Amino acid sequence: MAETTELAAHANDEINQLSHSPVKLQRLPHLADYLSNVQTFTNPLDHHRFYHRASGFYISPTDVVLRQIVLDLSTSPSTPSFQLAYHRAGPRKRIFFDPGATRAAIVTCGGLCPGMNTVIRELVVGLWDLYGVREIYGVLGGYRGFYTSDPMPLSPRRVHSWHQRGGTALETSRGGFDLEKIVNAIQDRGFNQVYIIGGDGTMRGAVEIFNEIQRRKLKISMTGIPKTVDNDVGIIDRSFGFQTAVEMAQQAINAARVEAESGINGIGLVKLMGRSTGHIALHATLSSRDVDCCLIPENDFYLEGKGGLFEFMDQRLKENGRAVLVVAEGAGQDIIPRNDAQKQEQDDSGNLVFLDVGGWLKSELKNWWAREHPGELITIKYIDPTYMIRAVPANATDNLYCTLLAHSAIHGVMAGYTGFVSGPINGNYAYIPVTEVAEAKNPVDTLDHKWAWVRSITNQPDFIRT
Repeated sequence: MAETTELAAHANDEINQLSHSPVKLQRLPHLADYLSNVQTFTNPLDHHRFYHRASGFYISPTDVVLRQIVLDLSTSPSTPSFQLAYHRAGPRKRIFFDPGATRAAIVTCGGLCPGMNTVIRELVVGLWDLYGVREIYGVLGGYRGFYTSDPMPLSPRRVHSWHQRGGTALETSRGGFDLEKIVNAIQDRGFNQVYIIGGDGTMRGAVEIFNEIQRRKLKISMTGIPKTVDNDVGIIDRSFGFQTAVEMAQQAINAARVEAESGINGIGLVKLMGRSTGHIALHATLSSRDVDCCLIPENDFYLEGKGGLFEFMDQRLKENGRAVLVVAEGAGQDIIPRNDAQKQEQDDSGNLVFLDVGGWLKSELKNWWAREHPGELITIKYIDPTYMIRAVPANATDNLYCTLLAHSAIHGVMAGYTGFVSGPINGNYAYIPVTEVAEAKNPVDTLDHKWAWVRSITNQPDFIRT
């Protein structure tokens, strides 16, 4: 016993002698990087009747958020490494825009996502109520709206109930990105703050806009607010609308379960959103506990043979008389037959047009059953809730999240930062260069505990051919 205590004490001494790696603060673009003698102003929050300027109310340049918070203390201290950190989001003591001379533009691009209207509303209300900005405009119809239509004046009264609506009241579109026309329109209309809401393609466009604004040496701050219902944006903890999407996916899975239970050899097949990542399918499966098999883009699968999908579904139908199958839209795209035209077809954003994996699976399952079980009944009900999920208003959790994202973005822009994205990292809101976010991915790690948890619930095969 004494020996055990002595060993534990020795181990604690070793840990206490270890120190964390030095912190490397990620550089964040600022107007002062390319403009000289930029005037600053007292933050209006100094005199705001609802805020108390207690110690720590204003964020200092030394307040940071670490990218990684889980460390291995057994790593040799001599190993050269840095802890990457980002500037913490929040209000600054001095601001770089006179609220009375500020003209802000808000634009939504790409597909729909729960919470888009909430972000718009909170940007307007935050600019108006926190900083006293009165000239706020909505750009209609995505990037092309900068140069094809007049902007919509926005006020708290106008956007008051927008958070209760799905979609985007500013309308949206894919494509239409013409850098010269967009930046010319921003400059000609006198916008000096630009808030861009969109996915990874939109963020790549935002990088080009940011670079062009810098090249022209314009006093315009630009920020991106990443929007992707698939949760495929990297670095940040999650994207807004994701939790609403998972919640709505439950309804589709419940319906599929009811259909499967109500038919002879019933299969409920649900296709969920997820072009390149299967986060919605994964989280919906974990939340539901009614799913027998979850197929995602990060995990290849096959149909025929030992360890294939057909063998597993046959086993489940024999055991339970029914099965629920969830598939992300990007899963199996490499095994669905395509003609030459389909191999080349792209959407307005330049992405390969995906074939309907749900419809294909339904057809393959029916053909397999007819071959292997001739004369036996099977019931396959295919549910595709894609547009229902992305078009609903945000739930309470996402509404709160959208508010924090919007206010973080406003504080950063007013402080003179530009070319950045706001988002939570390990639960703390930070400012991240948009150049990083535009390229960062967030795939499902099929080697981690969460995917193992999915397989332990479903007992599905790993689809690794032996």
